[in-house]
Amino acid sequence: MGKIGIIRHGETEWNKLTKLQGREDIDLNKTGLEQARVVGEYLKKYNWDIVFSSPLKRAKSTAKVIAETIGEEEVILEEDLIERDYGKASGMTLDERLEKYPDRKYAGMENWQLLRERVNNKVLELAKRYEDKNILIVSHGGAINSLLYTLSDGEYGSGITKLHMGSMSMLMYNGEKLIVEYFNRKVY
Repeated sequence: MGKIGIIRHGETEWNKLTKLQGREDIDLNKTGLEQARVVGEYLKKYNWDIVFSSPLKRAKSTAKVIAETIGEEEVILEEDLIERDYGKASGMTLDERLEKYPDRKYAGMENWQLLRERVNNKVLELAKRYEDKNILIVSHGGAINSLLYTLSDGEYGSGITKLHMGSMSMLMYNGEKLIVEYFNRKVY
C-alpha cells in the first residue's frame, strides 16, 4: 500500500501581496525556492517513487527542486492538478476581493463541485495506477483544499485552516479509497 504526499507549492510574490493567483502562471520567489529546497530535504528521509505536479510554474518549480533534492529525475505534469480558476478575481488583492466580492462569489470562478471532482478523480486515478508506489503531488491551495475537503467529509480543507506554503498532507490508498493520514503539516 503506497503513500501519497500532497505538497502545496512555495511562495510567490503574489502570495506576499495577497493576490489571488488562480490560473495565473506566476513563478516562485526566492523564499519559495528555499521553501521547496527545505521540503525536499525533509522528504529525503522517506522513499519516494514518482513526482507529479500541476503544470503552473509555481508548482512545477517546487516539484523540480524537491525531485532534484530527493534524487528523482522526472516530474510528470498533470493538467487536472492545476489550481482553481478564480475568474474575474484572479490578480486581485484580498482587500480588492472583499470590496468587489464580499460574498466571495467571484464572476467566472470554477464551480466548487467540479473542482472537487476534477482533483479527487485525478489523485484517485494516480493512486490506483501506482498502487504500490509512494508518490508526491505538488499542487495549489485551492486544489488541495478541495481534495482534502472531499476526502474528510468537510473536516479538513474548508478554508478555515490556511494551508501553509510548502505544507504537506499525507494520504493512503487502501485499494478502494483515499484516506487522509494527516493534514497541513508545516515542513518549512
